[in-house]
Amino acid sequence: MNKFLLTAITGLTLFSQSLFAVNVNTAEAGAIAEELNGVGTKKAQAIVNYREANGRFKTIESLTQVKGIGLKTVEKNRDAIELTGK
Repeated sequence: MNKFLLTAITGLTLFSQSLFAVNVNTAEAGAIAEELNGVGTKKAQAIVNYREANGRFKTIESLTQVKGIGLKTVEKNRDAIELTGK
């Protein structure tokens, strides 16, 4: 039973991580920090500041132009990043 419970929790965690995405072109820093793994409030604010100064992000990879956001962070969060709104 414990093995089943662990498997179920792991599955739900993975599912919920892919279910919620944040639009880095419209979201506030708090929402970005909450949804992206490895992105705290300082880096999230840097994303917002970069967006305000340079315009919308056209590709997910363009987030690497933000100081403190590397390709590793982008790849780790690829499924949680949106560029266009719903």
